[in-house]
Amino acid sequence: MKNAFLILSDGTVFEGKSIGKEGITIGETVFTTGMTGYLETLTDPSYYGQITVQTFPLIGNYGVIPKDFESKKIHLKGYVVRELCEEPSNFRSEGVLNDFLKSQNITGIQGIDTRALTKKLRDSGVMNGMIVSGEENIKSVFEDSSKEKKVSKIILKKISEYKIEDAVKNVQERKTESAKITADEKSKIKSSENKKNHIVLWDFGAKENIIRELEKRGCEVTVASYNTSAEEILELSPNAIMLSNGPGDPAENVSVINEIKKICEYNRNAKENKKEKQIPIFGICLGHQLLALAQGAKTVKLKYGHRGGNHPVKDLETGRVFITSQNHGYAVDSKTLPQNARESFTNANDFTCEGVSYTDILAFSVQFHPEACGGPHDTNFLFDRFLSMIKEV
Repeated sequence: MKNAFLILSDGTVFEGKSIGKEGITIGETVFTTGMTGYLETLTDPSYYGQITVQTFPLIGNYGVIPKDFESKKIHLKGYVVRELCEEPSNFRSEGVLNDFLKSQNITGIQGIDTRALTKKLRDSGVMNGMIVSGEENIKSVFEDSSKEKKVSKIILKKISEYKIEDAVKNVQERKTESAKITADEKSKIKSSENKKNHIVLWDFGAKENIIRELEKRGCEVTVASYNTSAEEILELSPNAIMLSNGPGDPAENVSVINEIKKICEYNRNAKENKKEKQIPIFGICLGHQLLALAQGAKTVKLKYGHRGGNHPVKDLETGRVFITSQNHGYAVDSKTLPQNARESFTNANDFTCEGVSYTDILAFSVQFHPEACGGPHDTNFLFDRFLSMIKEV
């Protein structure tokens, strides 16, 4: 197995062995504490632009199972593990993880001290990094005269300057924009026997399990891409709207925020005039942040984010604590919430905002993932709460 290196923007170098495709990749280095669910992590669009470190020491032991994917492909920039299993054992497995990484052109590294790396990111905060493998590539990033693998200043500058941009746009897989839905398709939706359960999923990088959770509850789901207008959403006559998860800085999505704001205004007018029915809204992760931004709140970048399947959140109404799956680097600043919003969940570790309920419209959102798979199912009931709102209009 050939050598590989992980280089952080502060010049720290970790030496290991190459996995996946040989090459050079730069991304935002983050860690996730999940003990299972590596396939969901790899295929979750929310990891776009990131070099992801798995803190659990053995990855790949149950192989590759396409039915567990959260999207059609890998979206992260690089992959870091302590040990990659080369002989998986699971009756559902259809391949070896290293082969899957190669097929997706993902450059990775194994054999480094992931515990030391995680502690560094936890103490210093998220930082950019580069994974480099292949003899010629390795030569290009280190100074020729250095016997201690000193990284060239040009490479460190390149790593430091990396920035995740247009993340939501870049993870779009589904080409179905509501503007392009045909008249026949619209007619079919409106005449459907399940019209009462017609949900429009506004896709900002949606995980497949959100769709699975809605469909197993008898819903008909129409996926609308991120750049669909509020008017086009309303034309579909949805009974409710789901704002999906997704990657990147939420505040970057100015046009999306403005369109969500229009939907909220529609609901306020419907409530006041009683001529139209409100359309319940449920936001998850990025959808939660975008809804808050549309209502005038602000978001902040966390030091090292929340990623993994063991994050405790407290329901502020009941006092009950749930274990949740999370994957985000930004959070809603609860101090900036408007008067029509109240914090509903808080993180039991750092007390950041984990949920918001709105008092003037039928809308609520959570920062964590109630559709978690793999992960805890403690908050799966929120999908039922969402659908029960349809009966309130």
